[in-house]
Amino acid sequence: AIKWMSSLEAKFEDAKEKKPTAEKLERLRREKVNRFRHQHRISIQGTDLPDPIATFEQLQEEYKVHPKILENIQAAGFHAPTAIQMQAIPVMLHGRELLASAPTGSGKTLAFCIPLLTHLKQPRNKGFRALIISPTRELASQTHRELVKLAEGTGFRIHMIHKAAEAAKKFGPKSSKKF
Repeated sequence: AIKWMSSLEAKFEDAKEKKPTAEKLERLRREKVNRFRHQHRISIQGTDLPDPIATFEQLQEEYKVHPKILENIQAAGFHAPTAIQMQAIPVMLHGRELLASAPTGSGKTLAFCIPLLTHLKQPRNKGFRALIISPTRELASQTHRELVKLAEGTGFRIHMIHKAAEAAKKFGPKSSKKF
């Protein structure tokens, strides 16, 4: 079959074919995200997953992370997120559950501390609002140090409790009932 059309109709037909469809744009976006994940060796499973971040500045633009937290990240010497931070932070900021595995020194502590402080939004006088349980004192100390640096100037109070007896002395004898 031969299709007859004027040159004006042909130009219009060509322009229509070149216009990308929503499905094609979405497919191209997914390909770009998958290339980014492959490049940074990020392996992820699940459905409807948020895109990874490439810079910490994206956290303020896309997720409204407190500017003081971002300032503290820069002051601590972190200029670009690590692979675990690129994907784990957006997942947790979307309120999703996460099971992550990464080598020692890869930035896991910062990856869960940023969403934690962001979800708490601002300090309140309501007792303990978040609890991080660590298997060792060394890891608890490291997490405490990182959180103190990250929360500096935001008004959050970060505490580390070693033993119940110490907690009673530090927070009062009724602290076990209170918190």
